Amino acid sequence: MGSWERVSLSVVVTVLFLLTTSLAEKEKPGIAVYWGQNPGDGSLQDTCNSGNYKIVLMSYLKEFGCNRDPSLDFDGHCGVGIKPCKSLHSEIQGCQKKGVKVLLALGGPSQSYSLCSSDDANVVANYLYDNFLSGQGGPFGKVTLDGIHFDIQIGTTSYWDDLVNELDNIREDKDTKFSLSAAPHCFLPDLYLDKAIKTGKFDYIHVKFFGRKTCEFSGDDASQVLKSWKAWVNNVKDYEDTSLFMELPAAADQEGYIPPQHLKEDVIPYITQAPSFAGITLFDRAHDVISRYSQMVKSSISPSNARRSPFLQPI
Repeated sequence: MGSWERVSLSVVVTVLFLLTTSLAEKEKPGIAVYWGQNPGDGSLQDTCNSGNYKIVLMSYLKEFGCNRDPSLDFDGHCGVGIKPCKSLHSEIQGCQKKGVKVLLALGGPSQSYSLCSSDDANVVANYLYDNFLSGQGGPFGKVTLDGIHFDIQIGTTSYWDDLVNELDNIREDKDTKFSLSAAPHCFLPDLYLDKAIKTGKFDYIHVKFFGRKTCEFSGDDASQVLKSWKAWVNNVKDYEDTSLFMELPAAADQEGYIPPQHLKEDVIPYITQAPSFAGITLFDRAHDVISRYSQMVKSSISPSNARRSPFLQPI
């Protein structure tokens, strides 16, 4: 074999390796879960030790923006304030050692957050980096979270795209790899996060399939869920680095609840065929502890379970 053939073969092998590695990373869906608002969650460390989750969304940074003093709320565990839980430093590190990503969720149902301008968004972005993403110290000590999750449910609809863009600029400038994540409702367009999503900068989008009658599971009928999922797949198809989670309630008495057997038989076989599929997200850990939802569906969340659906063709 000549030198040119050896070089060509080497290039081909390298390209195939990179493609295979990339596909392997894409083909590892799992379960994300909200943690922090209910004593029934158990500890953060126990949550990660369960082996059920790939992402934990620590909820919430409930006050920020417009000159407010930032405030965390893990009221289900250790109170409210800027440094409510000293023990979280070691627990976050314990989760990360197990390969579980830990993201800080912004917002939630509180009425104490908003952004007043593009400059304000930049201030908040730099606060988030300095205190939670830099590893230089903050409410959790010298620990680096894996990213920021936007769970924006109230308030003004402006400047969230500016916050996303500034966080993305920071991770490029600092050459760091934290994730950006969002939780819009299933009905398009999302009132608060539509412009932010259109930046194409989110790594994960956890679409909430509850709280909106037009796109949640009803009775035994999954058609609204599947149609909305298809719309979301199409909505992010131009953002090759964006992955989709289907966010669901883990308790049977919550709106939009999909019984595990229905999820496995009527939903998962179709949503897993989307290239952007990353898994499901459960609200929340405390309800999951009781219902054992994650344990019942975890093994079925795989692209190997995909099959074609009249609601989804073509994806």
